[in-house]
Amino acid sequence: MSQELEVTCSNCHSRMPSDLRFCRNCGFRLTHNMGGYTGGNEYLAPGEAPTAVLPTTQKKKRRMSGMSWIFVGLLVFFIGAAAFTALVAPMKKGMEIARQHDQPEVKSYFGVNEFNNTDDGVIFECVSAPGGPADKAGLVGGDVILSIDGQPIHDEDQIEDLASRTPVGKTVDIEYLRDGEKKNTKLTTISLDEHRRLVKEFDRRPEGKGQFGYDDDSVETIPVPGTKIRGVILNSILNSRPADLAGIKNGDIVTEFDGVPIRHEQEFLMRVRRALPYTTVKVVVMRPKGEPVEGQTPEFEKLVIPVKMGKQ
Repeated sequence: MSQELEVTCSNCHSRMPSDLRFCRNCGFRLTHNMGGYTGGNEYLAPGEAPTAVLPTTQKKKRRMSGMSWIFVGLLVFFIGAAAFTALVAPMKKGMEIARQHDQPEVKSYFGVNEFNNTDDGVIFECVSAPGGPADKAGLVGGDVILSIDGQPIHDEDQIEDLASRTPVGKTVDIEYLRDGEKKNTKLTTISLDEHRRLVKEFDRRPEGKGQFGYDDDSVETIPVPGTKIRGVILNSILNSRPADLAGIKNGDIVTEFDGVPIRHEQEFLMRVRRALPYTTVKVVVMRPKGEPVEGQTPEFEKLVIPVKMGKQ
């Protein structure tokens, strides 16, 4: 009778048949030295020597230390920052250039129509709208700008350059020439938006614009003989209009309108339009005495004529 192979439980040391996989006493997994379960999925036949099962060794995974993780994090951060800067900087510069092209040039305005060069300095024809810088400073068309804040003015490009560099709202000292006499005033600049607002407000004035009754294509700025002043000669007075009804005649030279010196035809036109319709203004004219004699300086008489304005 063949002897049945047995194995000993390594946990409770009970002897069990070799064909069992678990100890009947404690349930612990049996270790087979001779026959039975080999640790795989097969059993040994009776009398067959078991194949030795070599223990396997697992390599312990090396873990990174905390300092190593910090170093890696910093490295990733700096690489990312460099890449971001390289990508965003050109985009930001391009956007800034585009924004500069889109934005209008910041420029201060003096409140006059335009500047033109003369032998003495730079002249302007008229103030552009009531309440503007030049108007408040007491300047009128025909004044010659000699200097701004102590800087001599020689041509209109200088004034344009100064207007671009002068902060909006700055008060500057103006030296100017009128009737051969140097004068001084202070002028506070305005922005383009404010300039446009004043012009629009004047153009849309509810009262309307004044009418004088002359052909504004038949006027000329001339020096008044025997004086240092200039005025505007009227060569075509329209019939039955305010000037005609008030007694203004062809050949009269206007030197003052409603208390304002008139030294340029464009300033005279602006002052006529600014006058409120149906109000009475005092007009100072120089009228020749008698017929002019060749080779002699004509004589003039100064007249103050009230004119009741019409409406355009």
